[in-house]
Amino acid sequence: MQDSTTSKEKILKKIRKALIHKSTQEIGDVDKTSGIFSSSDEPLEIQFATNFSALNGKFVFCENEQEFIESFEFIAIDNEWENIFCLEPKIKELLQKGNIKFSDQEADLLKTDIGLTLCECLVARTGSVVVSSKQLSGRRVPFYSNFHIVVAYTSQLVANTNDSLKFIKEKYNNQLPSMISTITGPSRTAD
Repeated sequence: MQDSTTSKEKILKKIRKALIHKSTQEIGDVDKTSGIFSSSDEPLEIQFATNFSALNGKFVFCENEQEFIESFEFIAIDNEWENIFCLEPKIKELLQKGNIKFSDQEADLLKTDIGLTLCECLVARTGSVVVSSKQLSGRRVPFYSNFHIVVAYTSQLVANTNDSLKFIKEKYNNQLPSMISTITGPSRTAD
């Protein structure tokens, strides 16, 4: 005689059995505050650059704003980027200083090759970029543009994800944004 129970029924039977016959084994206190990763002696800038690059992210360190303008202009010409979109006043000012054409018109967002944004912070441990809905570029620019370029400052570097949430809580006085997203490496989907 064949067993007519399905996999689903077998799993549910095991769950029922576990709920009825609870374990008498004590579960100890879980330490939720200690770090699970060993700390590094490297500066956060080096940690971030190493981890971000390991995820196939492209990283360019600039000493000052003039170096940023020159680097960005070279990269834009080299990649033949024409449709650059930016809403961030700080970045727009830099692009204007370098006579780099860009648009800040919402109607141009869907036609954009490059979306330039700021970020909330950079997570050195994971090589991640944290963005939120409270930024001027909001949810749209990082997700609509073919390529997303983040302009960040060393003052925005944090060691790990927990620190990034503390950073955002302090920045917004505990009024968290409706969306906080961590970008870790280039998209691996066809979205």
